[in-house]
Amino acid sequence: MRARENHPRAELTRGIAPGIAELPSGEQTGSLHGTHDGVPDGCPARIFLLSPANLTGIRAKLILGPAVRFELAGRLHQDGVPLGELFSFISGLYFRGKLAYARAFAKVRDGIPSVYVITTCQGLVRPERLVTVRELREMLTVPVEPADARYREPLQRDAQRIYEAAGQSCEIVLLGSIATPKYVEPLFNVLGHRLVFPAEFVGRGDMSRGGLMLRCVREEIQLTYVPVATAVRRGRRAAKLADLVRTSAFRSSQASPFTTST
Repeated sequence: MRARENHPRAELTRGIAPGIAELPSGEQTGSLHGTHDGVPDGCPARIFLLSPANLTGIRAKLILGPAVRFELAGRLHQDGVPLGELFSFISGLYFRGKLAYARAFAKVRDGIPSVYVITTCQGLVRPERLVTVRELREMLTVPVEPADARYREPLQRDAQRIYEAAGQSCEIVLLGSIATPKYVEPLFNVLGHRLVFPAEFVGRGDMSRGGLMLRCVREEIQLTYVPVATAVRRGRRAAKLADLVRTSAFRSSQASPFTTST
């Protein structure tokens, strides 16, 4: 038993946020290339990290109010609500788009979870995990600020565990803003060049990003992933959705759907 406790895998999962401890061991994962569960040879494995909902907005205050009447709020105040569903309600179109897009295009093998949500104080959490009203209130007390250890340390802890378990060929896609350091700084310090984001996000607001991602899911068209390290973080106003999707469709017809732009 002691040998098992001292195994690197035991250390990997100790104290981890719920859901990440389900990552398989290094012996089980191996290389993430090859055919497995329908993932073709040469297809990069891909894990998505979703930025959180804004917990200071009207909907967050509504669901935490003492006189809540609607069904979702009732479940939150009783047994809890899946984090993805909760943030989709609070954030609306933007988070719904991120979650749908990540679930549609994440590519992993050997049972490694592929979608995580950044939280203010619990690190990276699976969107399926139930969150209680007490946990939501706790999240409200911690700012998304890299200088705050309550936010930074759990996030970097879980990012490191994902980095080690996923394998060198795995892309880790940030679906969130890179215009400020609040997500980029703590994640890049751990993930380095493996951290990428959609180039089409530049110059686009939250609502536009959400609509774009939902449309990409319907059209089965992926965005272009570029390394955060070399990305243009701010730009002029983005093209309209119709123009962008047509451009993406043309690009997809000219190259392998698994090619990543750099």
